[in-house]
Amino acid sequence: MPDHRDTWSSGNAYEPYVGRWSGLVAREFLRWLDPPESLRWLDVGCGTGALSEAIVARCSPDAVVGVDRSEEYLEYARARVTDPRVSFRPGDAQALPVKDGEHDVVVSGLMLNFVPDQAHTLAEMKRALSPGGTVAAYVWDYAGEMQLMRRFWDAAVALDPPALELDEGRRFQNARPGPLVQLFESAGLTQVRVLAIDVPTVFKDFDDYWKPFLGGQAPAPGYCMSLTEERRAALRERIRSTMPTKPDGSIHLIARAWAVRGQVE
Repeated sequence: MPDHRDTWSSGNAYEPYVGRWSGLVAREFLRWLDPPESLRWLDVGCGTGALSEAIVARCSPDAVVGVDRSEEYLEYARARVTDPRVSFRPGDAQALPVKDGEHDVVVSGLMLNFVPDQAHTLAEMKRALSPGGTVAAYVWDYAGEMQLMRRFWDAAVALDPPALELDEGRRFQNARPGPLVQLFESAGLTQVRVLAIDVPTVFKDFDDYWKPFLGGQAPAPGYCMSLTEERRAALRERIRSTMPTKPDGSIHLIARAWAVRGQVE
């Protein structure tokens, strides 16, 4: 199997891959949280700014702080979200650059599964909360109904069994309701709830689905671009043969995320 590591450096490559769908999830996530106005928000692992952008659009916040390790993603987020209530700063989710109790809501979108120590990260998120605050996160349902990734990895493993070790459904087994609830309850959070959020992912044709995998951002595209041209072509055709393509060439899938929330007393 080719050498491979996850890459997170280009917002322009990430957005066509899953960024365009994460904004849809962010809106449903915030609808579920149903927060009051004028709160202080912290967006941990803010990436390209999709969740911060949705917070400004839907929640009338007093302030939003986005934190991410990738300067490239922060640059993209700053260009994307120019509302003066929003600021972005570099930082590690396991050592958040914020004061204790500084925020009313601490959220994380599509990041929690990537940190080495999820319990420590959640403790940091909890540390940033004011009394009575909410911490909430969502992650893709990698092993189940995040279908654009699931179809990719099922085809990849069929052609290259060692690719199973890179499959996010195998790597991120905590991205499921039970482990998420346990994680939040173990952190001492109360009123823990979990929700499945399904959004449509409609591709105008197979190229619309396939081209983002050539951007090299995130695990599946990184694996794809580590292949030889011949093996990549074989993978492309294997995936194409499994797609539920409509007569007009469009492909209709869904992307499921698991959302979880809890309260600090």
